[in-house]
Amino acid sequence: MLTIGDKFPSFKVKATVSTDLKDAFTEIDENTYSDKWKVYFFWPKDFTFICPTEIAAFGKLNGEFADRDAVVLGGSTDSEFVHHAWRVHKEELNDLPFPMLADVSHALCNALGILHKQEGVALRATFIVDPDNIIRHVSVNDLDVGRNPQEVIRVLDALQTDELCPCNWQKGEDTLKVA
Repeated sequence: MLTIGDKFPSFKVKATVSTDLKDAFTEIDENTYSDKWKVYFFWPKDFTFICPTEIAAFGKLNGEFADRDAVVLGGSTDSEFVHHAWRVHKEELNDLPFPMLADVSHALCNALGILHKQEGVALRATFIVDPDNIIRHVSVNDLDVGRNPQEVIRVLDALQTDELCPCNWQKGEDTLKVA
């Protein structure tokens, strides 16, 4: 699995960005948001139980990520059409404010090293990537355990200070000073 300090891999995928079929799909690559911090988060499968709770939670916090000059990009190995159908039929995903990446070839998940060995689906992996496409944070949960998007914001805040942040540090608190 790629880790801290690695370059986020090159990729090009289709993404679902709307429930309206006229403008539901677009292509996204590693340079689409080149001047921004990126939060990539992956889930195993659409039309499952834990995944929509996480996706909706990231969606509710999208404005907080944007306030930090960060874009959220979610994805799985499902197709853009499956993402679209899920957005249309799952109320809490109807107005999702970020793209749903469709890694149907598994190329991106393979490059990241986040495919579940037995299931062949994306693990619940989260990457915070800086504007230079360098991975600054990685976390991975088992398929059965959802993540905490608020913690992702806390880590993003800490990374953006470029200072030493103690355990449980929150934005606005003092960072550590080394004499």
